Amino acid sequence: MPVSAPPTGPPLSRRRWIALGVVLSAAFMDNVDATILGIALPRIQRDLGAGHTAAQWSLAGYALAFALLLITGGRLGDIFGRRRLFLIGVAGFTAASVACGAAMTPEALVAGRLAQGAMAALMVPQVMSVIVTMFAPAERTLAFSLLGAVLSAGSVSAPLLGGLLTEYDVLGTGWRAIFYVNVPVGILAFCAALRFMPETRSDRPLRLDLTGVALVTLATLGIMYPLVQGPAEGLPAWTFAVTAGGVAVLGLFVVQQRRRHRRDGSALVPPTLFRRRSFTAGVVVVLLVFSGVTSFFLVLTYQLQSGLGWTPLRTALVTLAWPVGITATTHLALRHGAAHGRRLIGAGALTMAAGTLVMIACVRVLGAGLAWPHVAAAELVVGLGMGLCVPILTGVVLGDVPPDDAGAGSGVVNTGIQFGTAAGITVVGAVFFALVTAGTGDLADRFGAATATALWCNVGVFVLAALLSPLLPAPSPAEP
Repeated sequence: MPVSAPPTGPPLSRRRWIALGVVLSAAFMDNVDATILGIALPRIQRDLGAGHTAAQWSLAGYALAFALLLITGGRLGDIFGRRRLFLIGVAGFTAASVACGAAMTPEALVAGRLAQGAMAALMVPQVMSVIVTMFAPAERTLAFSLLGAVLSAGSVSAPLLGGLLTEYDVLGTGWRAIFYVNVPVGILAFCAALRFMPETRSDRPLRLDLTGVALVTLATLGIMYPLVQGPAEGLPAWTFAVTAGGVAVLGLFVVQQRRRHRRDGSALVPPTLFRRRSFTAGVVVVLLVFSGVTSFFLVLTYQLQSGLGWTPLRTALVTLAWPVGITATTHLALRHGAAHGRRLIGAGALTMAAGTLVMIACVRVLGAGLAWPHVAAAELVVGLGMGLCVPILTGVVLGDVPPDDAGAGSGVVNTGIQFGTAAGITVVGAVFFALVTAGTGDLADRFGAATATALWCNVGVFVLAALLSPLLPAPSPAEP
């Protein structure tokens, strides 16, 4: 997609790095909020009197709204101006954070999280656009490296930040501080963007595919809503009818996308991307990996806090073993990813399966005697696997995509990450909470049995991702 040329001259030279810092702060805020809720969720559930269904929606709703509007948010920036969309997204995200912090009912919290995800989908795509339009090609490597560092910092700090804010009852706000902390960051980012971020837009933007957005939204809700809501109501007949309707609408979406692409090339998801078996397999691997990772930590958080009575801070501290593992193997993935990407992704997925098996064994054997060294060991192994595959996964999946389709392909892969996150929370979470509710014995026994069974789903997901990894794009012959 053609983009307007980056402005030139002294003003840009002085301001572009500040503008980059502004958009990176928003990316950090989004990355933290996507995961920070997990550590505090058991306490939030108790304080608001929420059921397991509302707890799942408060997590999955953010990722789902983000996924549904991510590509649309990028195109709106191309059409109406990227600074304008960024400002709207930051302002909306900050307001939604206030709404989440002030929520007095589970429904209000879920609504606030959906709004956060939708606003994140408006501001986050503009981060990439700022890098492309404001920096010369030779400088983009540093800019993208800074983006990667910021996103990594967000992933590492979110659990610890959530535990600290919840445990120490900052200004008497309790868990609500995990949302209120966004307010000063959002205000500073908004004011700095007004001052330092120039307006850019595409010279020939694609038209909005509103029909495609509506169809994929209906299809996704039709499939996911019964998975979350159905078990709580005993899987009545309507859940199967709504699921079938969601699948049918998904079929309509595929047909509509093909027609839209033939007519003017502005399909939300270009069908030509999926003519490549390697890309299709790659999107499936992305869905599997991220659904497994997010659901693993959801199940583990409830096991530790609700099953064993751990505090949010203790849970957050033991979770630090996970980024330690990621850091230990990321350099291997980045160094050898170009030549051995498929093998590293397969090895990483199998390593995550092994870490999950370690966790299952610890839960089954130790029961209420589960302690931090056991949990840390399992999380360390999962982190080692993540470090081998996640940093290079997007690049490998896009390996066979022509340059002209790279933007669309990247949008599809990033959307797949969010859909995978929502699907993992929805499906594995439904299994876990159904088993907790139906289980017998004391609290620790019920949660332990449910955790071990649900985590077997994660093992299957990781193994399937490893089995599909040979279908990913092969390295170029020119690569070593």
